[in-house]
Amino acid sequence: MIKAFIIFAALLNGEAKEMKVNTTESVITWTGKKVVGKSHTGTLKLQEGTLQMDGNKLTGGSFVIDMSTLEDTDLSGEWKAKLEGHLKSDDFFGVETYPTAAFVITEAKSTGKGSYNVTGDVTIKGKTETISFPATIKEVDGTYEATADLSFDRSKFDVRYGSDSFFDNLGDNVIENNIDLSIKLIVGK
Repeated sequence: MIKAFIIFAALLNGEAKEMKVNTTESVITWTGKKVVGKSHTGTLKLQEGTLQMDGNKLTGGSFVIDMSTLEDTDLSGEWKAKLEGHLKSDDFFGVETYPTAAFVITEAKSTGKGSYNVTGDVTIKGKTETISFPATIKEVDGTYEATADLSFDRSKFDVRYGSDSFFDNLGDNVIENNIDLSIKLIVGK
């Protein structure tokens, strides 16, 4: 509550501005891998998002991901539908019960012009964990493009299927706990 008040006060004083993320043009790409061999890649869409900027400096932000948009992009037909259905099931992300995931920036520390170390809280399946990752923001004609590549440990969010953190004797069927995300946000357009 205090953080929300501080951000609101900063907005009123003109110190920071909140900018909406263009959810149509922004892209989140995911990659999940088996320990031996195969990987799958796909996309997710933002339901909504904002960045807080003080001039050209990132100061905060929040994002809601629509988990029902989880799509595989490396398969087609029956196998694509099966994988997407399985990833949306309770074995993985339980999309019917948890239709959204969220990320709230708690700190954006400048590491150089347009470069940041971003720390924030990720909520998936009702569980919240703090993560940090590098990000860049560039501004062109009043539009910002923010990019980041990061990984998160799915097992911390009770996404257990194929995880050797929860099950023994999986052999070649172990799925890595880390899920890689490549994010490109378009803001202010």
